[in-house]
Parts: sequence; structure tokens; C-alpha cells
Amino acid sequence: MQLLKVLARVLEYPTEELQASRDALVAVVLEDTRLPRKNKQQLLSCLDRLCDGDLLDLQEEYVGTFDKGRATSLLLFEHVHGESRDRGQAMVDLMDEYERNGLEIDARELPDYLPLFLEYLATRPAEEIQNWLEDIHHILGLLGERLFQRQSHYHIAMDALLAIAGRKVDRQELAKIVASEERDDTPEALDKVWEEEMVKFVDDQGSSCSTGGVVGQRRRELEQTQTIHLSDKLMADATPRQAGRA
Repeated sequence: MQLLKVLARVLEYPTEELQASRDALVAVVLEDTRLPRKNKQQLLSCLDRLCDGDLLDLQEEYVGTFDKGRATSLLLFEHVHGESRDRGQAMVDLMDEYERNGLEIDARELPDYLPLFLEYLATRPAEEIQNWLEDIHHILGLLGERLFQRQSHYHIAMDALLAIAGRKVDRQELAKIVASEERDDTPEALDKVWEEEMVKFVDDQGSSCSTGGVVGQRRRELEQTQTIHLSDKLMADATPRQAGRA
């Protein structure tokens, strides 16, 4: 499904390459037959914003949205397993899933990174896509509501994924849950997490270093400019056509 590749691009760190791909991305959205009209219009507006905006401002906004705190992390298992050992096994299982289906990852990113996961789904049959998105719809719903309450246009991507999944969420209930959450992206909250990470590091005596949490987020911040690539064959099969907006 080409639309999933577009949503993957939208959720990646903004680059010149993204802005140069505007016509191709817009064409895919216009040609899609599954996304409701309202979601299409919102997604097209989101693409306009990402492709017309000042790149440095967009990059700063992206880091502020996704790399400060865990509530809006794009690492899916962060929202399911946190820092537990189950998260490591879940990532191993997901990587095995990728490899079984011929996906070769040329990127320094964790397998549960949402844009990478969408790249994979874009190569799968419709029924499988539906099943996977249904499995994570609760994560998408919470992410979307958190982004919406933080006045981030990125909530549009989560809404589109929910629409593709055919799952409706209780917006009022989600709004109450998110409103009751303590923000984890404030300077005070970030300082507290840094202190906790340091204590954990000292307690572990350097025996292990988690890739999650703020440490993992800082790694992502430093590596965000690394473009996600699939194997050459899959990229050739899934490259959108160049076209202008109708």
C-alpha cells in the first residue's frame, strides 16, 4: 500500500529529500481509494506544511515533538513494554518477521520505529496490513490524542492510520486519559529522567546500557538524519510515480 510509504515519510525527520518528493507523495494520496476524504485533505495540508516550511524550523519542531519524553515516542514497544526485558524479545521477534518476508534493513534504527514498521507494512498484503494496524490501534489512538493536545500537526498521520485500520477510538475517553497524564517533555521532567538514567547506569556498573528512554532518544536525535532504506528490490516495487497535484 503506497499510502503507508507516504505516512512513513511524514513521520520521519524532515529533510530536503522529503521536500523534493512532494509531487510524488501528493500523487499517492490523491490516487488512494481507502482513505476517507477528510483524512486525505488533512494529510495533503500536512504535506504542504512539511514541504513549504523552513527546514530548520521543521527539524527543530520534530525533535521537540518526538525526542523529548516518552509519551510521543515513535518506538512502538516503548508504549507496550517500557524498559522491561519483554521489549528486547519483542524487537527480536519483529526483526525475525521482517527477515522472513525478505526485508533487509539498511539503517541504524530499532525495528519498532514506526516509520520503519510502515515501510514494512507497505510491502504486505491488504489483510495483513489490516491485522497489524488493528494490533497497534490503541497505541496509535493515544499517540494521536497526545499529539493533538500538544497542537502538533503530526496527529494527522495517526488519524490516517486508524482510518486505514478501520478502527474507531473513543475520542472522549482518550482525551480524558491524556488530559490526566503528567507531561514528560518539560525541562523538569527531562531533568528527572536524566537523573534516573544516571543512577541506573551507576547501579548497573556499566554492564548494560538501555537503548530506550532518554538515552535512546538522544541516540535517535543524533542519528535522525539517517534515511531508512529497504532492499533495492522492495524499494523498486514500492516507489511512487512522479506526478503533479490534480
